[in-house]
Amino acid sequence: MTIERIERRSSARRGARGEAIPDDAELTPRVRAMLAALNGEVEILRRDLQAARDRLELAERAADQDHLLPILNRRAFVRALGWHIAGVARYGTAASLLYCDLDGFKRVNDAYGHAAGDAVLAHFAKILCANVRDSDIVGRIGGDEFGIVLAHANVAQATKKAQALTDALTSDVAEWNGARVVVSFSFGAFELSAGDSAETALMRADEAMYAQKRGRPAAD
Repeated sequence: MTIERIERRSSARRGARGEAIPDDAELTPRVRAMLAALNGEVEILRRDLQAARDRLELAERAADQDHLLPILNRRAFVRALGWHIAGVARYGTAASLLYCDLDGFKRVNDAYGHAAGDAVLAHFAKILCANVRDSDIVGRIGGDEFGIVLAHANVAQATKKAQALTDALTSDVAEWNGARVVVSFSFGAFELSAGDSAETALMRADEAMYAQKRGRPAAD
């Protein structure tokens, strides 16, 4: 064996188990064809796996989205609320929950029909999403009730945000078939604490919202 061949073998690539992998020049045409076919199959499997992941992600997003509005449904919102409560417990950072309920929504349905009511809900959801941060969570709790989790916000800051949302809704009124459909909303603010459950936090914020609503003239 010549010195050149010994050096070529000693410098050969090694596999995961240390076995020598011959250079391409030492592969026969048949082996090269098999490797090319194998690489093609691996690439197909990689694309199929990515497509499956994309479909799963799409299905998960669809399962978490409200059936009418492009925001979280109650189930997904409650789950996200639980994550924020866990963050409060672990890191000690403030977070608050706003519970919002549209005032006079029944009158909208009675006067204009349910399609108009859906349009008002969509408009309100748009107002909420446009006026919160990316770190905040918006969801529809049910009917004309919405929830917002405000990260890094105490109850005073949450109340201030609710007032800003009130101003935003006042200045941007929903329309239906050319008619202005004026609605307002009541809100309750609750600061999250370690040991709270998501359902307890929703109940406390709901209680605060009804306390505010009772201080107003009846709307429905």
